[in-house]
Amino acid sequence: MREMPRSTRLAGARLAVLVTGGPRGRTALDLARAALEGGAQMIQLREKELSDRELLDLAERTRELCRAAGALFIVNDRPDVARLAGADGVHVGSTDLPAGGARAIVGKRALVGVSAHDEAEIDAALQAGADYLGIGTVYPSGTKPGLPARGLEVVRLAARSTSLPFFAIGGIAIERLAEVLAAGARGVAVSGAILQAPDPRAATEAFRRVLDAHFGEA
Repeated sequence: MREMPRSTRLAGARLAVLVTGGPRGRTALDLARAALEGGAQMIQLREKELSDRELLDLAERTRELCRAAGALFIVNDRPDVARLAGADGVHVGSTDLPAGGARAIVGKRALVGVSAHDEAEIDAALQAGADYLGIGTVYPSGTKPGLPARGLEVVRLAARSTSLPFFAIGGIAIERLAEVLAAGARGVAVSGAILQAPDPRAATEAFRRVLDAHFGEA
């Protein structure tokens, strides 16, 4: 069966899970597998402590899991690793390579996602040709403790500013999901609420149920 184009899969993606090694001895690969089994449509690999060789090996193995599940696979921060691993794309933040530089490495057919926290950063990402945005930080986040929470207004701002796919990110628990969607989020990127759950697969399924009902995809 022919694989759907990346742009088509991106347009239909509502749940991205940001994966790193987690508690209870779970590896990033274990968590990616659980999230995919629960219905994650995108896996973003975010590992900052591994050597380049270890990261590439993990990225290649995660790519295979995502490919089997029909999900997008994105490497955070490292366009070189994304290209070598055959990922669907790369996601860059404010301290990483600019979007144009990242695209020069991963190629025109790969996806480039960009983090944006305010109107100026949203505009800059759009001008740079981002394929999708990560919008936040919406609520206080344990994975990004140095960034101030922007609240729902940054989600509303993104919804007004662009027709691109974007994922609201930052401290999004299942209890807050409805209000994030009501503010205009086109998807959510989740880390702690899934990775730290007693059952990451079940937690992913719970997010998907709410998302599918909201977008009429149940």
